[in-house]
Amino acid sequence: MKSIAAVLIVATFCLAGNTPPLAAERPQRVVKPAASAPDTSPAILSIIPAQAEPGGRVTIFGANFGEQISAFLGSVEIPAKVTDGRQLEFIVPPLDTGLYALYLKRGDGVVGRAYNFSVLPLRPVLLALSPDRISSCAQGGERDVTAVGRNFGESTFLFFDNASIKSRVVSPEAIAFRVPQVAGGLHQVMVKNSPENASVPLALEIETKPEISLVTRGNEYVNYYELLIEGKNFQQNSALYVDGQRIGGSGGQDSAAREKVIFIDCTRLVYQRFPYSPVAKDFRLQVVNPGNDGSQVVNVSAP
Repeated sequence: MKSIAAVLIVATFCLAGNTPPLAAERPQRVVKPAASAPDTSPAILSIIPAQAEPGGRVTIFGANFGEQISAFLGSVEIPAKVTDGRQLEFIVPPLDTGLYALYLKRGDGVVGRAYNFSVLPLRPVLLALSPDRISSCAQGGERDVTAVGRNFGESTFLFFDNASIKSRVVSPEAIAFRVPQVAGGLHQVMVKNSPENASVPLALEIETKPEISLVTRGNEYVNYYELLIEGKNFQQNSALYVDGQRIGGSGGQDSAAREKVIFIDCTRLVYQRFPYSPVAKDFRLQVVNPGNDGSQVVNVSAP
């Protein structure tokens, strides 16, 4: 009877879905992944500006700069100044134009990640034009002008009214050129080291206002004589006003049919005067160009 009872107990236990423990379970050790070491290399968060010309100042914001650190552009080491724990500055050294790897190297030899940095060509600076005005009738060497400034080189081009003209780089501070034959007024001069790298333009004036510098008596004939008028900026159709009466010029009739003004060149006019008396008298002369630019009024004493 006892054996039957034992069998029933075991059967009941099995029907309940349980099995007797065979042995005590051994506890399992949980292995935690090792914590990664923090990155302490010099870190760059921003570069201002991301491109500059030699001599330009660059500011880097970041972290882990340490007490001593240098910036590198390619293989060129540049001393850097740390202004606080998160900011440093350096000056771009004289380098050829191009793209460079910019990275930081701390005093302990640890190097940070590299970033692209563009070195731009030096921006030319135009300071003055010598001279800054010429006469419209200037010829040859009288039209030569020197552009004065800095950062001029073999790749520097001079532009006159936005068009490149022939010029010669005399030195890093001077470019010589000859002003083309253009209309009077103000014209723009600038220099460029590259299409995107131009100086501030300066103005050059082409003077058209006539000017009388000297009046003398010339050849004498039976009933008239010549007055030689010297100056500058005279034109083919310049008119001469004698005591307010117009002689010569374009448009309208001459005030005196016999008297004439002969254009020799832009510096000389000949006035053929028919006096009614050999006695000298005072009268006033003025040259007026077709654009109504008038010279100063000069007083003359002649027959």
